Amino acid sequence: MSSPPTDDVQVFLDRHPEIDSFDLLISDLNGVIRGKRIPRDNLVKAYSSGIALPASVFALDINGNTIEETGLGLATGDGDRLCRPIPGSLMPVPWLRGGRQGQLLMTMVEPDESPFFADPRQVLTRVLKRLTAMGLTPVVALELEFYLVDRQRNEAGLIQPPRSPGSGERATQSQLYSMLELDEYADFLEEIQSAAEIQGLPLDTALKECAPGQFEVNLIHCDDALKACDSATLLKRLIKGVALKHGFEATFMAKPYGQEAGNGTHAHISLLDAEGNNVFSEPGDDVLGSSRLNQAVAGLLERMPSSMALFAPNLNSFRRFQPGLYVPMAPTWGFDNRSVALRVPSGPRAARRIEHRVAGADVNPYLLLATLLASLHDGLTRELAPPPAITGNAYEQVESSLTNSWQQALDQLEADEVLGEALGRDFIRVFVANRRAERAQAMQAVSQLEYDWYLRHV
Repeated sequence: MSSPPTDDVQVFLDRHPEIDSFDLLISDLNGVIRGKRIPRDNLVKAYSSGIALPASVFALDINGNTIEETGLGLATGDGDRLCRPIPGSLMPVPWLRGGRQGQLLMTMVEPDESPFFADPRQVLTRVLKRLTAMGLTPVVALELEFYLVDRQRNEAGLIQPPRSPGSGERATQSQLYSMLELDEYADFLEEIQSAAEIQGLPLDTALKECAPGQFEVNLIHCDDALKACDSATLLKRLIKGVALKHGFEATFMAKPYGQEAGNGTHAHISLLDAEGNNVFSEPGDDVLGSSRLNQAVAGLLERMPSSMALFAPNLNSFRRFQPGLYVPMAPTWGFDNRSVALRVPSGPRAARRIEHRVAGADVNPYLLLATLLASLHDGLTRELAPPPAITGNAYEQVESSLTNSWQQALDQLEADEVLGEALGRDFIRVFVANRRAERAQAMQAVSQLEYDWYLRHV
């Protein structure tokens, strides 16, 4: 991977004399940011020579423990790999240390500079090559939902909504698209917007979601899927950092509150041909969509059940799949219909796209896009046909069929030959081993609910 010339790096350093250290960042399987902090004087060297990180960074579970079953730990001596800078990701971190901090995204390579198979960003690169070979370029936009929570827990030790900076009151209910609540959190949201502008992140809109303390931020569509995922990864870090500065915590947990709406990641995807035309749109397709739109939808629907382990990567992820909360429960699709898993939004034909509504906000953005693009590629190459588009309430017409079992989701992913070939069988092996080990740890924990229900009565 080529890096920007060191003179470009020097231009950045000259422009930002206040920055005295840099965080070199890489996204693990869970989308958790890991890396190293280096002094300012070492930045040029990081560009010219890269930095070393152990391959086992992609064997870590959510608690930072190395999962030896992945084969990336002591079995191989827990050796290092080289990490190279991602062009265009060098930027200030305005909310941290009074603006004296910078950051840079990295990606891992083998000693011969070939992609490291377990790096989620490299997995997406692998899938993109398949579409490039067809003369197609994905245009993607990601929407992220998150909750703000009080840094103090309630009397039971549980999370609670923060006190409004405007009213000082703790919300017990909320309203979708509420402008009043946006006004109450205006300083927080304005700093997110300002920091995103400084970092060059293409933030589009922010809106109030339907639960207390819940918000959504949208990124502008981009014809570089890797950059779109870089932006989503860095935006999560930005939101968490700005929230702490304002006295809150921000969480992208899929289901922080059992009785409230979960946090999702919606992905909008269209495809451009070599001339820049949207292949999801053809003259006269206003009703049924183009043939390639239908093929892409069919591929996404067919792979959806075996993709659940990637869309819902942890124990909490599956708690989001409950009826009545606008979460897809079956592989369904329709036009301008928010009750389905794949929605084709209304609007001009030139902007026709597919909105994927299944994944939680805890998903790794690179793995989400890699899975979706691999699925639609399969639909295009096999020229699959989808079932009829659903009109009306899909929840009342189609029985729930997407698994809410973590174990079953992992079994289905492991058995899927199409995803194994597209994402890499070695990657699937590492991912499944990592997730199974974390599930085994989770099964050892006994919840308070189990004590309340069963301790005295069975």
